[in-house]
Amino acid sequence: MIKFAVFGNPIYHSKSPFIYNVFAKQIGINCDYQCICPPINSFNNAISDFFAKGGLGANITLPFKQEALSFANKFSERALSAGAVNTLKKNKDGKIFGDNTDGIGLLSDLKRLSIINANSNVLLIGAGGAARGVILPLMLSGAILTITNRTISKVEKLTYQFQSNGNISFCSFSELNNKKFDLIINATSSSLNNQTLLLPNSLIHKKIYCYDMFYQKGLTSFLFWCKQLGAHNLFNGLGMLVYQAAHSFHLWHGIMPKVNDILFYLNKEYI
Repeated sequence: MIKFAVFGNPIYHSKSPFIYNVFAKQIGINCDYQCICPPINSFNNAISDFFAKGGLGANITLPFKQEALSFANKFSERALSAGAVNTLKKNKDGKIFGDNTDGIGLLSDLKRLSIINANSNVLLIGAGGAARGVILPLMLSGAILTITNRTISKVEKLTYQFQSNGNISFCSFSELNNKKFDLIINATSSSLNNQTLLLPNSLIHKKIYCYDMFYQKGLTSFLFWCKQLGAHNLFNGLGMLVYQAAHSFHLWHGIMPKVNDILFYLNKEYI
């Protein structure tokens, strides 16, 4: 039995086992995919035990992504730029490879939705791990990226870190007044806490694409705010969830799975 798992705390709400098992059926493999919930201070012991007992790959979610970076022996460029790992793979030599598929998962979903292209003017809200994990793929797509956050020093630091990779700038919430963007992405935890960001209303117009990396049944607080101001093109992070899983699956098996059936099922559940 091929062994894989997702590690997080909490984790038992995760859709990863369902997604992964659908992918596995597509290519005809029989595998065991579990949810593992280590105590907050016991991730290294749990992940070491998993690989020692035959585990071949693991997805990592909150709050263990930074610890997973320290655990891996080798890394992808996107994992290093994100400062976090969401996918681990045991190579044939026994070494553990760490990758981060969050950014490429987001970009894949944005392309599926046809809401990003080269030279798209994109606003990314947030400066935490979720935002950092998607900056490099967004820049490599050719997007013109502006990042903003309540604490301006954090986005200033990120801008300097990534400025050699493409077109990136930063500004405060107040400086966004009357600026125009093609796409606005919420990478903060505001929707998780049902909070409204103190952004200028002038950001939102009828043609703007609004994307929240968080997802829930019905509109998130961010998307509800966008809708109230007249936005029509509203998208949550379900597609990102499925695509980051698909890219993890590709890392493990060398095959990119099909996502349409899973997206159709989950969209019915969360709309």
